[in-house]
Amino acid sequence: MDTTISTRIAAMSLLSALAAGCSTLESTYQARLAAELQARPVAPAPLLQESDLAHLPPPVQRFIRASGALGRPRVQNFRADMDAEMYRRPGDAPMVSTSTQHNFTGSPARLFFMKSRMFGLPVQVLHVYAGAEATFQVRVASLVNMVDEKGEALSRTESVTVLNDMCFFAPGSLVDPRLAWEPVDERTARVTFGNGPWRVSATLHFNQRDELVDFTSDDRPSIQDGKQVQARWSTPIEGYQVIDGRRLPTRGAAVYKYPEGNFTYGRFRLRSIAYDVAAPPTS
Repeated sequence: MDTTISTRIAAMSLLSALAAGCSTLESTYQARLAAELQARPVAPAPLLQESDLAHLPPPVQRFIRASGALGRPRVQNFRADMDAEMYRRPGDAPMVSTSTQHNFTGSPARLFFMKSRMFGLPVQVLHVYAGAEATFQVRVASLVNMVDEKGEALSRTESVTVLNDMCFFAPGSLVDPRLAWEPVDERTARVTFGNGPWRVSATLHFNQRDELVDFTSDDRPSIQDGKQVQARWSTPIEGYQVIDGRRLPTRGAAVYKYPEGNFTYGRFRLRSIAYDVAAPPTS
């Protein structure tokens, strides 16, 4: 066979393998999501009432009222689609990304899938938190695992992420009995989330409009070169909008507060959100 033709065939085969492989993590995400939705069909839920808020610190009560959650059915799941700029290190150019996540509030679950590009190659990220266990994969061209993590440290860390999502995207779920509250002052409260063996805490910061504008936690260390580095995690919010009668954060960041200075490793913009989704999206 002609050498040029052989080379072209080999190149086409490699490209076909890359294209076919590219859907691997996405397929995993879709399969896990379909299974969770089938196992947790949306059912009639009680409305969130003013009396449900009585045990909460005053700023948390005001936040839930302002969020538009009162009088609505308690959220069973939600799907959030976002655009993001992610940074590997301070000073790096951003990796422009899109993500979809689906959270379930009963037995906590969080399925998060992100697409981006690195060095011209497609990158896919999959976080799965189910029950009290988490896994985290990052794959380049769906052929090479850059990250493939699981275990107790990751599961505890991801419990903080689940708590963060509850606070910002499902304020009505803050009446959950797994949450223990500690008043601080008129604009601040502390919360501890218990799930399985994990106990993680955070401080919630509210502004004068009763919006949650920051969430800080010392229970979500960063990962550097495969090792955990203790640093305070913060998710400051830069904007709110009313969407279908709910007041929700639409722009925010993810920050680690290192001794040498803050590192903003992600900026996010909410593209769409849906509650009590009964089936996976058709597209």
